[in-house]
Amino acid sequence: MNELLLQIPVIGMEVEPFLLLLITALAGGAFGAAIGALPAFIFTGFVVFLGEGLNILQSQIGQLDAVPAGELAVGITGVIGFGAVTGPHIAFAGGVAASAYAGKKYPDMNPADGGFHFGKDITYAFGTKPDILAVGAVFGVIGMLINQVANGLFLNVLEMTPPTDFIAVSVFATAFLARPVFGYPIVGKPAGDGYLDMSPFERGDDHPKADSDEEHAGRPATEPWLPHQYKWSGVTTIGLVGGILGGYIWLQTGSIFLGYGISAMSLLFLNLGVEKIPVTHHITLLGAVGAVVIDPVAGSVVALLAAGVLGALSGLVGEVTQRLFYSHSGTHVDPPAMAIAIMMLVVGLLAILGVLPNAGYL
Repeated sequence: MNELLLQIPVIGMEVEPFLLLLITALAGGAFGAAIGALPAFIFTGFVVFLGEGLNILQSQIGQLDAVPAGELAVGITGVIGFGAVTGPHIAFAGGVAASAYAGKKYPDMNPADGGFHFGKDITYAFGTKPDILAVGAVFGVIGMLINQVANGLFLNVLEMTPPTDFIAVSVFATAFLARPVFGYPIVGKPAGDGYLDMSPFERGDDHPKADSDEEHAGRPATEPWLPHQYKWSGVTTIGLVGGILGGYIWLQTGSIFLGYGISAMSLLFLNLGVEKIPVTHHITLLGAVGAVVIDPVAGSVVALLAAGVLGALSGLVGEVTQRLFYSHSGTHVDPPAMAIAIMMLVVGLLAILGVLPNAGYL
């Protein structure tokens, strides 16, 4: 009875571990603001790569007298990579909120002359400015709470597997929350013929307020998430390629998240200014999931093809979400996170209905 009283309702954690997580999430969100959202996510990739590498090594070594099973790999992927230190729902979310805040409070910090709204600059490191780090800290905790409460509701209250990836849900939920909090439109108004129309960007049209408002000076009318990765044919192609690679990595190593980690690490080059580096972590992750759910019933070759299909679908879903929710407002709302959440919801529901033999990593 005393143990139950010491647990946080719904979340199902005892008070002391929850306080450790809460305090660390504050620091993790501030860390994301300090180094920038994209650099923080790149760290996620490196940590996940390390954790998955150790997990694979552990599985190959097996149980040795000198190295008891489970002690070589210490949960680096879950506890740190997707946890309170570099978890995207904490560190990346903190960095995104910091950019949204700075875009309104400190537009003079913008290093660019024109271009996309400063609130979308997720490469910018805010260093040690206390108020910006405080914003990151608060949103890091909000992201942690969304994930913990949602997972706790399904696991502890409803006693069922979560139907989607709530880390991904937390990433875009905190980004949407930052918009009204800091004075941005939640979705924004399209400049072209509807939300899916990217032609104003292709024509080089300026934002309607570009000449009358310093905040919008030099800003395009429509701002695609990735100017080098928004055309349907290209997105489909890189989706097929990345999905197959993610599926193959799982087939050969048993790691669902290794491809995701490699994709996230590749963004280091994008952050350093290498042009046209594709963003693929939502693609390789769903490629791995495609292989996981099809391999038990159809074998590895069909599973690899399914990986390509799910990778392409995830890429296309990400593109649809960027056109709907990213391009017409002034802050970053993450298309890969939205794609992962939507795609894993479909996978989760199909598994619940018995159409698929499992729900991937859920």
